Amino acid sequence: MGGKESVARGQTVITAVQTHVWFRRFMTECPSGLQTLHEFKALLGLQGLNQRVNQYVDQLFNVFDKNKDGFIDFLEFIAALNLVIQGKMDQKLKWYFKLYDADGNGSIDRKELLNIFMQVRFSHPMESMTFQAINGQNTLNAQEFTNLVFKKIDVNNDELTLEEFISGLEKDQNLLEMITKSFDLSHVLKAIQNGRKQDT
Repeated sequence: MGGKESVARGQTVITAVQTHVWFRRFMTECPSGLQTLHEFKALLGLQGLNQRVNQYVDQLFNVFDKNKDGFIDFLEFIAALNLVIQGKMDQKLKWYFKLYDADGNGSIDRKELLNIFMQVRFSHPMESMTFQAINGQNTLNAQEFTNLVFKKIDVNNDELTLEEFISGLEKDQNLLEMITKSFDLSHVLKAIQNGRKQDT
């Protein structure tokens, strides 16, 4: 246990030591205890981004900012990280839904989903982000993947509601796996954990 991540039922668990390291780093970067968007990007080493990735990071910040006051306090920060690391699948899907719902109207249209998939493509440095097709043979670009998501889970052929999104993904394990892989935030968590190797 100690400072290492432990695993419970196949999920990574945030330890008290990690929480303390993140708290120290958070308070060093944000002595007021409130993190601005600029400080959020600095903490994660996400400066000098192109416009698309910048929009994705802005949306990520807005999802972390639960009370919508324009700041992330440490409780919001650690709660979001905890959810990403060890939250139940339905909690993660609600969180993903909020991330995809860029205009906050309670539904996801094709343009919003396409934009977020395009942004994810540019935010993952290791891959040109083509989505592996369900049969494992083909790859899909962001437009094709967006069309696949809507074809498989959009009941009304209009916009995705939270209910459609969650129930559709829970029923289609292949699509669920593709979605969760596309939004793997482990690179963000590694940046926080490693703290550029300063705090550990």
